[in-house]
Amino acid sequence: MTRRLISSGGRYEAAAGYSRAVVQDGWVHVAGTTGADPQTGVIPDDAAEQARRAFDIIGAALAEAGTGFEDVVRVTYYLTDASDFTALMPVFAGVFGAIRPAATAVVVAGLVDPAMKIEIEVTARCPQP
Repeated sequence: MTRRLISSGGRYEAAAGYSRAVVQDGWVHVAGTTGADPQTGVIPDDAAEQARRAFDIIGAALAEAGTGFEDVVRVTYYLTDASDFTALMPVFAGVFGAIRPAATAVVVAGLVDPAMKIEIEVTARCPQP
C-alpha cells in the first residue's frame, strides 16, 4: 500500500497539515481547491474565473499523479451563492461534459476567505499500467 502526497506549493498546505492530493491504492483524492493563486493568494472576483483557476490547480495535481480529468469519477462543488450555478455550468461542462462523473453541488454558508465563491474537490481512478 503506497501512499504519495502531492503539493501545489500553496502556502497553507504545510501550515494546515494537508496535501493538494493523495494517491493511494489506485485512487487520487484531490483536496478541496479554490481559485486562489497558490503562491500569492490572489482570488479573482468572478466565480467562473475562480472555477477555471481551481480546475487548473486540480489538473496539475492529477497530472502529477499520472492521471487526468478523464479519470475523475466524482466531483463535489461547494458554492457560497446558488445564483452563481448558472454561470458556472458551462465551466463545469467544459471540463467534464464528455466525462460526466458523479457530481454534487452544495451551497455552503461560506468558505475560509469571504472572497472565495467556489471550492471543488475530485476523486479519480488511476489508469491501469
